[in-house]
Amino acid sequence: MNTIYSALTTPLQQTRVDVFQEIFLVFLGLGTIVGVVVVAYTLYNAYKYRDTGETDTDENLPSVGELPTGGKGGKKLFLSFGISAIIVISLVIWTYGMLLYVESPDGAQQAEERFEVEVTGQSFAWYFEYSNGIESVSTLRVPADERIWIRTTSGDVWHTFGIPEQRVKADAIPGEYDETWFEAEEPGTQTIRCYELCGEFHTQMTGTVEIMEPEAFEEWMNNQLTMSLTVQGANETPVTEGYELTLVSQESDFEQTYSANEFENGTLEITDLEQGGQYNVTVTSTDGQFEETTTQFDMTGPVSETITLEGVNASESNTNGNETQSNGGGGN
Repeated sequence: MNTIYSALTTPLQQTRVDVFQEIFLVFLGLGTIVGVVVVAYTLYNAYKYRDTGETDTDENLPSVGELPTGGKGGKKLFLSFGISAIIVISLVIWTYGMLLYVESPDGAQQAEERFEVEVTGQSFAWYFEYSNGIESVSTLRVPADERIWIRTTSGDVWHTFGIPEQRVKADAIPGEYDETWFEAEEPGTQTIRCYELCGEFHTQMTGTVEIMEPEAFEEWMNNQLTMSLTVQGANETPVTEGYELTLVSQESDFEQTYSANEFENGTLEITDLEQGGQYNVTVTSTDGQFEETTTQFDMTGPVSETITLEGVNASESNTNGNETQSNGGGGN
């Protein structure tokens, strides 16, 4: 009874699993109570009015074809129907409110405040893209104790994305998006399944939800947003001076210029990025030794890019510098 009472009175700040478990417990509990009352009352009347073979001479029994009397104007019938109606209507209203919460738990929360992941089902695999542009295949990593919004679609045929342990299921239809959510309370690993017969390898279209501690998830995401850029000449040796590199994000307002002395042996490690997606890189000469070089790439995870400077003196500059250091060392 305490569980049923708390389920009816607890504020709606719960996970999907909590909601459906409480609906089940309430219906189970009240159904059991009603069943016990009905069966007990039936057995009581069966015992009370059993045929003992004895007739009370004071009892005014109806004759054959005569309607029985003593129903007290149908008060018992009205009372039983009234109580049943109150219980059923209350259950309908409460259940409808719980399901409305499942449909829209955030209320007026802005979309940009949500933790969103776009899920695409294609060729018997699941592809995940986070709102910051980071992507993964088959494994969805999320932090514990945070509401995760899922937007599902398909790149080929109909699929249905589902996490049975989270009571989550959403259709993945080409050209359309379906939205759902879940919130995992404890770290661990859970299974993703497809619930739409989609082809020959339908049963193998599985994936993994890796639920991580918030600190561990943040560390993992920071590792995905790392970039290693190496500048080399035409002879594939690192260029260590005479240039600056400008990095521009096409998905955000990030724009940063790095000088050659910020590179270590021609390589620059960037770890302060917050957005993946497409980046433009421009390397310009500060001493006129080579032509401007521009390249583009998509950041969907850790990036390691090598930029080759093309121009008349691109490799000569670095070679001459090395020769100068070598000659100087020999003079000493």
